[in-house]
Amino acid sequence: MRRMMVTIVALMLLALPAAHAVQPDEIMSDPAKEARARDLSRELRCMVCQNQSIDDSDAPLARDLRLLVRERIAAGDSNSQVLDFLVARYGEFVLLKPRFERQTVLLWLLAPLLLVGGGLALWLQIRRRARSGADLPAPPLTADEEARLAALMSDETKSP
Repeated sequence: MRRMMVTIVALMLLALPAAHAVQPDEIMSDPAKEARARDLSRELRCMVCQNQSIDDSDAPLARDLRLLVRERIAAGDSNSQVLDFLVARYGEFVLLKPRFERQTVLLWLLAPLLLVGGGLALWLQIRRRARSGADLPAPPLTADEEARLAALMSDETKSP
């Protein structure tokens, strides 16, 4: 019975909608415009929290940005115009996913280049080890070494 209750509570928690910081007084009356505003808010970085979108942030600056996005949408701006306005005002950092431009090419290509470079280094290391013969079996023991090993083994069996 207890297990079933825990399962029900867990399912109910999973079914809860994600909590957003958007206040009721910020919501636009037109559902289509509100959906656009929410989509844009998910793409914009909170300048205070930095790893959170303004849609999820409770910071006062995030609220101001959400209101600014809604004002621009109400004024008739397209999504790209709203983003361009905010980038012009706050810089490229305001975007959670920066645009692929000349200034951000290193940001976009650094991770794949490091991955390819690491794979190449690993491949070269494996080839170098294979060529050096590190995987060859050890040479057989000489008669003198075998006698010494047998003496050591017999000493170990005699000791308590």
